Amino acid sequence: MQQKKVPVRMCTGCGQHLPKKELVRVVRSKEGVLSVDLTGRMAGRGAYVCHNVDCLRKARKARRLERAFECRIPDEVYDRLEEEISQGVE
Repeated sequence: MQQKKVPVRMCTGCGQHLPKKELVRVVRSKEGVLSVDLTGRMAGRGAYVCHNVDCLRKARKARRLERAFECRIPDEVYDRLEEEISQGVE
């Protein structure tokens, strides 16, 4: 019997390839609103980050999320994302 293929995604912070379920999806909707998608099913463009706040900080410093979403991301949004990821880990 064949094993099911596990979807793998890359963390935008550390660049590590991990199973999709071990990562947090950050989504930009059609309206341009950024949010954390813990279910992995929200509509919109997505980028993945580890459950580690340090990976989000690395992605912020290198502007990797801005490149992935092709838009400027204000500091308030990064702060909110950091808060949501840290709450989701607990």
